[in-house]
Amino acid sequence: MVRIAKKSDPKRLDELKRKINDENYVMNAIIKIAQDLTKNLLRED
Repeated sequence: MVRIAKKSDPKRLDELKRKINDENYVMNAIIKIAQDLTKNLLRED
């Protein structure tokens, strides 16, 4: 099966490039991921 990529949105790509180069954004994203992982690991089912 051949998959065809969607057309990229230049505005969205520019926004993502700015975010990945923003140290505060990346740090907050890492903290959020760590919190979510910790919450899921400690959750008792």
